[in-house]
Amino acid sequence: MRERLVDSAYALGWSALKHLPEPAAEALFRRIADTAWKRQGKSVQRLESNLRRVLPQAAEAEIRALSRAGMRSYLRYWMESFRLPVWDAERIARSFAPEGAEAISATLAEGRGVILALPHMGNWDLAGAWVVSHLGHRFTTVAERLKPESLFDRFVAYREGLGMEVLPLTGGTVSTIGTLAKRLRDGGLVCLVGDRDLSANGVEVDFLGEPARVPAGPAALAVQTGAALLPVTLWYDGTPVMKGTVHPEIEVPAEGSRRERSAAMTRALAAVWAEGIRSHPEDWHMLQRFWLADLPAARLPAPAQGSDEVAAR
Repeated sequence: MRERLVDSAYALGWSALKHLPEPAAEALFRRIADTAWKRQGKSVQRLESNLRRVLPQAAEAEIRALSRAGMRSYLRYWMESFRLPVWDAERIARSFAPEGAEAISATLAEGRGVILALPHMGNWDLAGAWVVSHLGHRFTTVAERLKPESLFDRFVAYREGLGMEVLPLTGGTVSTIGTLAKRLRDGGLVCLVGDRDLSANGVEVDFLGEPARVPAGPAALAVQTGAALLPVTLWYDGTPVMKGTVHPEIEVPAEGSRRERSAAMTRALAAVWAEGIRSHPEDWHMLQRFWLADLPAARLPAPAQGSDEVAAR
């Protein structure tokens, strides 16, 4: 019953909310965010716990203010995502203003594949739609399987409607890693959201002073295919326009085994993300446990030096 209700809620979002006048939609989602924040449920408590690690010197009043802004940022993501299917190319173009995006087209023009790797910041779907409609580059991404299956199908259809090729993280008829590697060897573009290790077997990294694990997939693909690994961070700054940065390429180390090189690149990638999150903590949508110290014992297998697990959202 719960799964059917969740599926129905998302169906309502994509079918009805996109037709609301924009001021009404914005007001509705701010109200939802503020209501959730005031209730101090588990997700808000976890968000605040994560924010305390991002800004350990912050006073409790600052954490509370940041968590309210964080919930508004998170609900803004959903409001925009429900409305993205009816936005035209002009609206998408004026809704995102990234720096460094010229590196994407320049690298692809050389015939070299590109991996854009980003954390759960801002609106990654809007950024992807901008890459497709404004830069003219279709890309491949990965989606985590959801329950019920009809909800997963809705997310796949939504992202495919924005011009993305979507592969399932698990349960597909072909190898996800193999397909991603082929796209990159063919000079294509792959985008992965990868700050949360879904397998609990990722690379251990120092993230803002404490150990965490993140998937090694983006770095492993770069080592395997020679594609350029470009970190991305996204944020809102109080305007209707989302901002972002495509950071310089993380180079493949000259020495070490493939696993050691991908682990080193993953740590470098996490360092870039961490600084972006420190600068814009309210736009990091991490409402789940993240640091190893917060994970239950069952989620703490022996540390891996780097698996080929990919990221998904």
